[in-house]
Amino acid sequence: MYILNRSHHPLPAYQTAGAAGMDLCAFLPDGPLTLQPMERRAIPTGLFVALDAGFEGQVRPRSGLSLRRGLTVVNAPGTVDADYRGELLVPLINLDTAPQTIHDGDRIAQLVVARYERVAWQETADLPPAAGSARGTGGFG
Repeated sequence: MYILNRSHHPLPAYQTAGAAGMDLCAFLPDGPLTLQPMERRAIPTGLFVALDAGFEGQVRPRSGLSLRRGLTVVNAPGTVDADYRGELLVPLINLDTAPQTIHDGDRIAQLVVARYERVAWQETADLPPAAGSARGTGGFG
């Protein structure tokens, strides 16, 4: 896995031994920006990654930022595919009733790198029962 850092912020890192995600910081060298209520904007990070095949990056909200300020990731979790080479942008939305200002270096999201499997669908007229469960079609919602 490789990372190119065009910002002046440290590389994303795990903050504790048990952390699953690494904080992503806003890269706003031209100054802060303010999101009005219900406004969404792609916030730059200055980071570019090359993930190994079979891995994805998941961009997720930071719970404290969501709770305290109403800022969250619009398409949570956002997926960074292994073949994407563009800048990591965080699509934030302000769900608060007051404008929210984002400053250079603010921790705005977290990145979880995870392994995934690709599947090949087998079309069928009927689905087999779920192993060890009688749930069937029940339980939606």
